[in-house]
Amino acid sequence: MRRRSRQPRRSARESLQWGIYLIPSLFTVGNMLCGFAAVVHAIHGRLTLAAWLLILAGVLDGLDGRIARLTRATSEFGKEYDSLADVISFGIAPAILIYQWGLWNLGRGGWAVAFLFLVAGSVRLARFNVTVATSDREHFTGLPIPAGAGALSVLVLVQPALPLGNPLVNYTACAFVLLVSLLMVSKIPYRSYKDFNLRRRWPATAFFVLAVAIAVIAVSPVPTMAVLCAAYLLSGPVEVVGRRRCTQLSPATAPLEGTHGEPPPTRADGP
Repeated sequence: MRRRSRQPRRSARESLQWGIYLIPSLFTVGNMLCGFAAVVHAIHGRLTLAAWLLILAGVLDGLDGRIARLTRATSEFGKEYDSLADVISFGIAPAILIYQWGLWNLGRGGWAVAFLFLVAGSVRLARFNVTVATSDREHFTGLPIPAGAGALSVLVLVQPALPLGNPLVNYTACAFVLLVSLLMVSKIPYRSYKDFNLRRRWPATAFFVLAVAIAVIAVSPVPTMAVLCAAYLLSGPVEVVGRRRCTQLSPATAPLEGTHGEPPPTRADGP
């Protein structure tokens, strides 16, 4: 009787563990579903809906990793499965979306630029997978592919303000896609915000700023996302320039003073 009573407890525990491991994968499946739906809607010309689906895919992609860490359900399978979903949602889907939006009338050059975005995104994911164990936790190496897909989605959402019949606008959009692709394969550091912990105590000012940000996004979501996207795209190069200036200024100021704060002695026989 004791052996029979222990067996259901063990199976219930195993079922609970299986369910915990399944939760992050469900978010990954949702991410993949949004990417696939975005491709379908983009092909049928529903570009605004496709762009919003890619933004939702980015939200789900940000949640699956955090939920996996909170539930201690991280695994190699989950990492590889998440990467495959990212190729669909943030590589294939935005490439098709941006081509259907404003690159199709550029001929072969348009689909070549869209394909380069897909190549750059896949290279970015492969590099992340092989360097994740030794990379800096606080920074990504290169622009993350969800951020690149978000940049293209926001560009589509501001479509009413852009005259797509103007060749200058089309070539500018083409240059923007190339810029985002270069940022993804570059070695420019971008903040990962993985150290953001909701369980720590935050001051009341932080919650006030968060409430204001949510209100602004709710009132005017597209302009707010455009500003946030542009700020994140520029944050990497700005941080690189700031670091270089600091390294250039620090050695120059150190030798100017002697041991007791006096200027160093000069030689009489030459400079």
